Amino acid sequence: MQRRDFIKASGLGLGALAIPAWGRAIAAEELVSKLDVGLKKRLADTAMTAARGDGATYCDVRIGRYLRQFVITREDKVQNVVNTESTGVGIRVIANGTWGFAASSDLSADAVAKAARQAVQIAKANSKLTTEAVQLAPTPGVGEVSWATPIVKNAMAVPIKEKVDLLLGVNAAAIAAGASFVNSTLFQINEQKYFASTDGSYIDQDIHRIWAPLQVTAVDKASGKFRRRDGLSAPMGMGYEYLDAKKEDRFEMPGGAVVYGRSYDMHADAVAAARQTREKLKAPSVKPGKYDLVLDPTNLFLTIHESVGHPLELDRVLGYEANYAGTSFATLDKWKSKNFRYASDKVTIVADKTQPGSLGAVGYDDEGVKTGRWDLIRDGVLVNYQAIRDQAHILGLEHSQGCCYADSWASVQFQRMANVSLQPGQAELDPATMIRDVENGIYIFGRGSYSIDQQRYNAQFGGQLFYEIRNGKITGQIEDVAYQIRTPEFWNACSAICDQRDYRIGGTFFDGKGQPGQVSAVSHGASTARFDGINVINTARSLG
Repeated sequence: MQRRDFIKASGLGLGALAIPAWGRAIAAEELVSKLDVGLKKRLADTAMTAARGDGATYCDVRIGRYLRQFVITREDKVQNVVNTESTGVGIRVIANGTWGFAASSDLSADAVAKAARQAVQIAKANSKLTTEAVQLAPTPGVGEVSWATPIVKNAMAVPIKEKVDLLLGVNAAAIAAGASFVNSTLFQINEQKYFASTDGSYIDQDIHRIWAPLQVTAVDKASGKFRRRDGLSAPMGMGYEYLDAKKEDRFEMPGGAVVYGRSYDMHADAVAAARQTREKLKAPSVKPGKYDLVLDPTNLFLTIHESVGHPLELDRVLGYEANYAGTSFATLDKWKSKNFRYASDKVTIVADKTQPGSLGAVGYDDEGVKTGRWDLIRDGVLVNYQAIRDQAHILGLEHSQGCCYADSWASVQFQRMANVSLQPGQAELDPATMIRDVENGIYIFGRGSYSIDQQRYNAQFGGQLFYEIRNGKITGQIEDVAYQIRTPEFWNACSAICDQRDYRIGGTFFDGKGQPGQVSAVSHGASTARFDGINVINTARSLG
């Protein structure tokens, strides 16, 4: 599902979209059913036998059942409830040293064998145009194994009425607190993915994700001026228990903002958003200039995503992927020098496909590689990238880093961003203490609009809430803030990071890449961090 389709479907854009093109509509009851594992193994064996018989030296088979549900409301109305399913098989082979891929929604043995043979034919045709054979890093077969997102409550099994009642209650509370308009949505994903390969792996995975976005608008009827605030939740790799708010997951931040950890109080966030949007109507506009920025993880996750996660994808570095604002300034010569200072020595950033609760957490990637964790930036120095099986040799790695993904059985898997996270500071430090040392700064919460150049070097980021800091104290909200960065200069300006107590996850359901385009879900963890002397512009003046 493309981000633009979701915006249409959620009523935040051009109106309701009845059924996305990527799936068939199903009854809600079907969202909790599964395919028989024995059937999937037999079909995988059929595909691998057919592929080898036609000359493939390697074959992997992905049998996927992709389930989506979203419930969309506005004020006191339900705008849409959508349940979809997409099921099929994708078969990837190497023949004559070259990749081939074919897919089918028909799960009969004959159709699967036919798709496997077609993949081999495509590989052989492709081989006539290639000059270098695929070098596939070895991956040991793991036999028959399974992995599942550790959920407490399957969101798909929760009755729609309960979800509707939650959302309409959230909307009513926001209106009562002063909102003029409010949208709220529940979006749930279940990926049932089976992977088999001629390496000897048969891997069955059950992956769950949830997101509860909201948007509150306040209008000054006298002037016609309006302000918005999006929810401060994060999409998570969890079940419906994410919405069972726990007191210990509530963070009351300096300035009055409240943010959340591994559970989310959607009702309380909507009420706070209504109050804050009314305050935003009266907030003064920022004066452009240099400021010390205190960035909450609800804002910093996107900056990490765009200025670290994407430029350290190896295919972008090599120039293989130039869509969606690729390639990358972080070229191999910088890594080979072993001393390229990407950031200050306060900064260590890791890639991690195992992080509990994250969107990217899986047991095995879509090449059957067991997932793990590795450093990208250590003490400010660039030390690694993100690579998959046919890229590992370029970095001199003996194995893939396990970050291969396809968004559908019908899509060929390729290198995608792992969870990329800023590590907490080692010294004891909380946001209130960090702010005491800021003479002229801005404290920023939430994801806003952004732009970034083709090499991920120059960028600009907004936010949802902005608090002015003067002489170590927050003086109140300001508006129309965006900060500009050059990636290495920005990360080298990082002067302090709060400790583990403040560490939280943000993320996106719609990370776009590739041609044809695919989307993936990825998280980014961080504690609140300070960046000194960053250029801030006034977006109202820029637009004017």
